[in-house]
Amino acid sequence: MIGLGRMGANMAERLLRGGHRVFGFDPDPAARTRLEQQGGVCAASLAELIAKLSAPRAVWMMVPAGPVTDQTVNGLEPLLSADDTVIDGGNSNYHDTLRRAAALAPRGIHYVDAGTSGGIWGLAEGYSLMIGGAAEIIERLRPVFATLAPAPDRGWGRVGPVGSGHFTKMIHNGIEYGLMQAYAEGFSILEHKQEFGLDLHQIAEIWRHGSVVRSWLLDLTSDALGKNPKLAGIAPFVADSGEGRWTVAEAIELGVPAVVITQALLERLRSRDNDSFSDKLLAAMRNQFGGHAIKSE
Repeated sequence: MIGLGRMGANMAERLLRGGHRVFGFDPDPAARTRLEQQGGVCAASLAELIAKLSAPRAVWMMVPAGPVTDQTVNGLEPLLSADDTVIDGGNSNYHDTLRRAAALAPRGIHYVDAGTSGGIWGLAEGYSLMIGGAAEIIERLRPVFATLAPAPDRGWGRVGPVGSGHFTKMIHNGIEYGLMQAYAEGFSILEHKQEFGLDLHQIAEIWRHGSVVRSWLLDLTSDALGKNPKLAGIAPFVADSGEGRWTVAEAIELGVPAVVITQALLERLRSRDNDSFSDKLLAAMRNQFGGHAIKSE
């Protein structure tokens, strides 16, 4: 396991609990110490990590998408041999995955993309794994995937050739954008109906059982509202990891209308504009054509 941040550490711990031996590397010595305390074996460098593994090796990366993944793959390439496998469990763009797989293929090094969902709850609940790569290699790694998943026979599977795992995870995250936006807008309408004095946490709890909108995301929403009903101290700023943008770009490329996902992405971008020029200009236009009052800052 390369990358022992919070999610990588949780995955390593789940594997250790499942009886697997886990060897790990992270640039942060504290992260390596945590893995050793859990029963894993740590290395101080990529070279040392690979030297500890028996062939054919399987190396799982949990590092940020983009340049860090490229740097890690480039560092691994001269250390690995034919029939070794690199598994990318991060949120890489599938185009980058295809490029990396093609670069390793001449040396007979396999590349597997494991789109991974589950976040901080994966240790207890298991991870949803959308896996792309050669069928025989994924079958070889079945014990690992079956241990990380919610159950050996569900929550994971090979969805297609290399690249398809990250592509599927990209769409998964795009759908997530839309679901989150719908919940956020619905609860906002409820919150604004002040004369009813609605208890949003109570409503979320009601919806969690028997309702057609029940979901794990609603479970988490209810938990958040129970802990902080007025969302005090939370800034109205919503980040994005990039996968929503990639999903919208892919929809445009394929000519597929993705109205809800696109609008959800735009709402996230809008949340970051604390000094909206466009809104100021709208107010100015209303004043110009209709004499509507302008509210001063």
